[in-house]
Amino acid sequence: MLAAGFIAGPITGIIDPEAAFGELLDPMISIGVALILFEGGLSLDLRELRHSGRAVWRLATVGVVVGWALGALAGYFVAGLVWPVAVLFGGILIVTGPTVVIPLLRQANIQTRPNSILKWEGIVNDPTGALCAVTAYEYFRRLNEFPDASVFDVAPPLVIAAVLAGLIGYAAARLIAWLFPRGAVPEFLKVPVLFITVISVFVLTNQIEHEVGLVAVTVMGVTLANREVSGMRAIHPFKENIAVLLVSGIFILLAASLRWEELTYLQTSWRPWAFLAALLLLVRPITVLVSLLGTNIPWNERLFVAWIAPRGIVLVAISGLFALRLDDLGIAGGQILIGLSFAVVVSTVIAHGFSVNFVARLLKVKGDTRPGLLIVGATAWTIELAKELQAVGTPVLIVDQSWQRLGRARLEGLPTYHGEILNEATEHNLDLSPFQVLVAATENEAYNALVCNEFAHEIGRDMVYQLGENQGKESRHALPESIRGRALFEDGFGVDEVNDRIHDGWVFKKTKLSDEFDFDAAREKLSDDASLLLIVRKNGTLRFFTHAVRPEPRAGDIVISYTPPKIPGKVSS
Repeated sequence: MLAAGFIAGPITGIIDPEAAFGELLDPMISIGVALILFEGGLSLDLRELRHSGRAVWRLATVGVVVGWALGALAGYFVAGLVWPVAVLFGGILIVTGPTVVIPLLRQANIQTRPNSILKWEGIVNDPTGALCAVTAYEYFRRLNEFPDASVFDVAPPLVIAAVLAGLIGYAAARLIAWLFPRGAVPEFLKVPVLFITVISVFVLTNQIEHEVGLVAVTVMGVTLANREVSGMRAIHPFKENIAVLLVSGIFILLAASLRWEELTYLQTSWRPWAFLAALLLLVRPITVLVSLLGTNIPWNERLFVAWIAPRGIVLVAISGLFALRLDDLGIAGGQILIGLSFAVVVSTVIAHGFSVNFVARLLKVKGDTRPGLLIVGATAWTIELAKELQAVGTPVLIVDQSWQRLGRARLEGLPTYHGEILNEATEHNLDLSPFQVLVAATENEAYNALVCNEFAHEIGRDMVYQLGENQGKESRHALPESIRGRALFEDGFGVDEVNDRIHDGWVFKKTKLSDEFDFDAAREKLSDDASLLLIVRKNGTLRFFTHAVRPEPRAGDIVISYTPPKIPGKVSS
């Protein structure tokens, strides 16, 4: 998105956001940032803090002070900024863009605790960084009018404004939580009402003090995330789509707004590049390591958190806002912030984005590298399937609400979880990140469809499968395909058919393919009645045979089929 903005703006001149939107540009970006922070707050669950709460608290307090001080020192001595600009920019640098951090952690499959620390830090410190910048600006503005002013003349009113904004955000969230379950808002209006409320709270609290609206919307999001509000789960996919569009649009607009003269500082001096190196290699690591002294966080996780700190649109948006205000105060160097903030975003995204997997493996904080299979329902069939996949190195987990049904799985040494998979408590007690594929295979086909539909958004519609008859679209007895998982096996047979085959003694067979022994040769070894179930790729990726999709086998794959117990006249593979 940054590259698209650079090409469309400074390079080709196709887009000129300031000419297109005029005075509306800054309010549009501010409201977009507010909605993004609200969406981030909705992803924060206080139960995640059981294992990482102290670390998050230290990073949000000690880390803010240390990071601000080191950032200001680096800005003055390395980047060559004047003290007012260096102090203000040091406060802005506290932010660690959740718009970049959260997708990065999702793709890298990081272990739960460092994942939680970085996610919470990114969202909590975004409004904190904005408030630090406001504090610095107000102090220098006051100093410009009254040379004997001190920081204590500025800080208390800002703290009071932030607390008041937080209370307003909390009250708005409680109001939404009261209205939605009582039917006071029609279902089709819940999303518009929610978003209008967020924007209204942001605009209202910003009248108290600049940028405290970010505190209000963050508190509002966290409050709603930690209250059981009916109807909110249905909103999650929509608000995530909105956040993606906003992030993309704002990145393009901000990059397109750049002027070549604002990049002159980067082209004519070694200082900005030395500053970026200091930010990556000194400021961030020292800030985290000092903040986490005395905590129980293992050193490998501390070092990982110390390295990962990509910045995002909040840094650029706030820097652009205060660059103009510093110029109005007559403080030289404000325009440098615009180009320097873009350089920080680009360098940190590239450095941390391309190294996160390598560093995670090096420090052993990466989750299972092989995709795992989550099996819902402990039956004789699923237990045998789990044993076959565990034998080829695939992580598996069987979930069932019946302790008795899980008994045989435990005896077989298979990982199990006792609980209802649809319960929200499961989401917080069970780390689902290692599992990229789900198979629902309980005795109840409608329940299987319900589980698949619930997890389709998180795992992917193409990655949720179920046992259940594929009766076709025309059958009035069939569940719609839009609310069910993909039917296992090419013929899509269901629970009753599987139970009949179990009774007849059917078994799973594994067949390793090679250049000499291809899929056709392997198929010849199987009974005509055998059903192909899935392929395990060399890298552990699972591809199931369904009524709609037939994966293409390759050399090195393992084909798992479900076959009769005896194959007359053929040699078993």
